[in-house]
Amino acid sequence: MTYAWLIPVLPLLGFLVNLLVGKKVGKGFVTAVAVGSVTLSFILAVRLFLAMKGADGHRLDLAYFTWMQTGALTVPFGFTVDPLSGTMMLVITGIGLLIHLYSVGYMHEEEGYYRYFAYLNLFVFFMLTLVLGDSLVLMFVGWEGVGLCSYLLIGYYFETDYAPDAGLKAFLTNRVGDLGVAIGMMALFAAFGTLTVSGILTQAGHLAPEVGFGFLTFATLMLFVGATGKSAQLPLYLWLPDAMAGPTPVSALIHAATMVTSGIYLICRLAPVFQLTPTTLTVVAWVGGLTALFAATIGLFQRDIKKVLAYSTVSQLGFMFLGLGATGFAAGFFHVFTHAWFKALLFLGAGSVIHALHHQQDLFKMGGLKSKTPVTFWTMLIATFAIMGLPPFSGFFSKDEILYLAYLKSPLLWVIGVVAACCTSFYMWRLMALTFWGEPRDHHAYDHAHESPKTMTVPLMVLAVGSALFGFWGVPEAFGGHFAIGEWLKPALTFGQLHGEHGHHAGPAIALAATSTVLGVIFGLFGWFKYKDGLAWEEGFIAKFPAVHRVLLNKYYVDEAVELTILGPLRWFGNVCWKLFDVILIDGVGVNLPAALTKVAGDFVALFQTGRVRNYVFTMGLGVAALLYMLLK
Repeated sequence: MTYAWLIPVLPLLGFLVNLLVGKKVGKGFVTAVAVGSVTLSFILAVRLFLAMKGADGHRLDLAYFTWMQTGALTVPFGFTVDPLSGTMMLVITGIGLLIHLYSVGYMHEEEGYYRYFAYLNLFVFFMLTLVLGDSLVLMFVGWEGVGLCSYLLIGYYFETDYAPDAGLKAFLTNRVGDLGVAIGMMALFAAFGTLTVSGILTQAGHLAPEVGFGFLTFATLMLFVGATGKSAQLPLYLWLPDAMAGPTPVSALIHAATMVTSGIYLICRLAPVFQLTPTTLTVVAWVGGLTALFAATIGLFQRDIKKVLAYSTVSQLGFMFLGLGATGFAAGFFHVFTHAWFKALLFLGAGSVIHALHHQQDLFKMGGLKSKTPVTFWTMLIATFAIMGLPPFSGFFSKDEILYLAYLKSPLLWVIGVVAACCTSFYMWRLMALTFWGEPRDHHAYDHAHESPKTMTVPLMVLAVGSALFGFWGVPEAFGGHFAIGEWLKPALTFGQLHGEHGHHAGPAIALAATSTVLGVIFGLFGWFKYKDGLAWEEGFIAKFPAVHRVLLNKYYVDEAVELTILGPLRWFGNVCWKLFDVILIDGVGVNLPAALTKVAGDFVALFQTGRVRNYVFTMGLGVAALLYMLLK
């Protein structure tokens, strides 16, 4: 597998070429380099995936050289390709390629075209490094790298006020989580004496689960803190909705399909360790469930089409963590896989709508686009069916498997998940109704609306196929399937374990799925029926419940509360430190005071420089007299 290193390196080369010469050589060359590098990477990824599939134990360990060696720490530089990392590798390069193609049409008029594609290539490189790395150190390089790329791409429109602020918010929020990852890595090294994933998992397989709060529980909780930052869970979710300031294809690739799933991937990668810490898994489940419900309620009345999808992403990520916390690592990752297809499709579909309406993002100024943009409409309709969990679309199988496992852990978690799913159905059909049905509410934008070019609609159709069909990879046993994705991921999720997976007790899976599905359909139809003819129902709701609407529209005022309780005091403390240490001590005492004393001394001495000879003779005489006095004393 000597070619494996080329899979991440090719996008890196695309980044370097476009960043260095892209501005000079034109958009055609930039497109060829950016899209071509990811295409070659995808082809090699497919080849490597097939080689891994045919290998013993579905696993390839590719060691290249010793990267770090100091004391007891030895870190090799190598890749691990197994069902988990191999599937993510295909998602990153495959969906990444589709979004690169989509971006050719969407970003064609942008002056920073070369810069956009350079950053997008760099992101693919770091994301592949994260999922393929065979050590936590190499994974952490990718982890930090995708955070950097997120900052660069969110702030792409750097000449505006909002984009740089949103990029900085994402960067700083993720630093909080990244500190947790660093502490968790150090704790695992203290516990196992190695930072290679295989070394940690092999030793973990010989340990019994911790009772109560132990050292491994501390380590996994720290890793989970990092996951809450990268994967936008309570309380570190605040950056993701603001990340919509970046171009829409960025939202689809980074903030829906790949980067935000890094936290889920990290937990799945270390699943045998998390299995030893039931306390951590309980925290993961409850944080995930509450995040799913919290974000779903915020999405109910948002007006910006991308903001609705942003809070939907936060909510769906909560579902994934709910599955992980219920020890359904395969189910959680299955939802990562299905979500990558339908949420990328929803974001790109929203981008197609925005493109058709000449950058209009307000749902209240849309309407009637079904006939104007038929491809966008039908593909987004498929994605809506998938995200609401309507059988047989992909989201049904992954969502209801998670809800079933949540029920086994705690019926209350199931209730929370179902309520979140009902909210999802409502706001998605509200979005579809306000966008595609009814009369146009902005006739000027409507009259100039048009379907997007093929470079944008073809990726939509490909993603629609995945959203419709890929759920059959994980049909649960309760529905006559074999949950094939669970069997596929088993070698990765149980690596190093002596006793394999822990089974689940039987439960009323079909009844639970039927209940959640019927409720989801009811709330979806309610949303469509109330909004298909316009805004009258919401206006009436605002009149009756203004406080509820205001709280939801303003996102529970969490940003304001953070500003008041954390950012404001920190900013005040920073200003005090600046005034005290920088202005007073450093500038005042350290720099300006010596300068002032020197000036005063100079001015005083200047008083004696009169230019008159008799004054100088008199001064010399005084000096001689003083010397004689000291010598003769």
